[in-house]
Amino acid sequence: MQLPSFVAKLPRPRWRRRPVVAVIRLNGVIGHAGRFREGLDLASLARPIETAFGLRRLAAVALAINSPGGAATQSNLIYKHIRALADEHEVPVFAFAEDLAASGGYWLACAADEIFADENSIVGSVGVVFSGFGFTGLMEKLGVERRLYTAGEKKSLLDPFSDEKAADVKRLAALQKDIHDSFKGLVSERRGERLKGGPRKIFSGDIWSGRQALELGLIDGIGDLRGIMRERFGDDVKFRVIGGERRLLRRLLGRSSGLGAARRPGVAGPAGWADELIASIEERALWGRFGL
Repeated sequence: MQLPSFVAKLPRPRWRRRPVVAVIRLNGVIGHAGRFREGLDLASLARPIETAFGLRRLAAVALAINSPGGAATQSNLIYKHIRALADEHEVPVFAFAEDLAASGGYWLACAADEIFADENSIVGSVGVVFSGFGFTGLMEKLGVERRLYTAGEKKSLLDPFSDEKAADVKRLAALQKDIHDSFKGLVSERRGERLKGGPRKIFSGDIWSGRQALELGLIDGIGDLRGIMRERFGDDVKFRVIGGERRLLRRLLGRSSGLGAARRPGVAGPAGWADELIASIEERALWGRFGL
């Protein structure tokens, strides 16, 4: 049955035409996770990312990033998962730096086809850092003796309760260089000819404001998520914020994830709380490096 001509010309219902932008919030330290804090890792983000790319009428996926970085491995795993789904579904990805997209936070931003930031955002830090504590002087004052037994001469690399060894520092520098080379290769591949500052400057580990990052080609423009998405897809674009997996109960029970090898999840009493205190100090130090 053929519809009357005037019916065929009627506008389609508004809900059918509205494009959808999935918003994934990537807030916090990557990989680091304490009993009461959520870290960013693939285990908690895989399902939300897959949900985002599976939405109907999907026009784009937007990454809202506010992260000082963290674990390189988790940064790369999250990055690769986003890129794999973007290529599979042929959906563009946009990244928006909020206060901070530095180090691993910028690694995540590189999963996007285009990166935007506020004028005052902090962007960059394409480098690798390792930090720790040395307690040998304190132990001596307290009269505490360190007893360490290992099978394998490299097993106690940079033990904070032992004197620093030149060989350990050299070994760590080699590891850092390898990871830094991986980071540099990824940024070079994703940003390509848009980079304008030269590799020595871009990959120095330095940080820049949003405007400076635009001049260097680290980002593609100044703007916020809603404004840019409405420019690209119209004022009637629909935003769908995709939430991450909540794991507070698991935190309370001690089954924390993230940098598990560096923690002792599930340890009760003073030792467990000492681990949490150190994790909190490390997290605070990551944000503090950028004045936040």
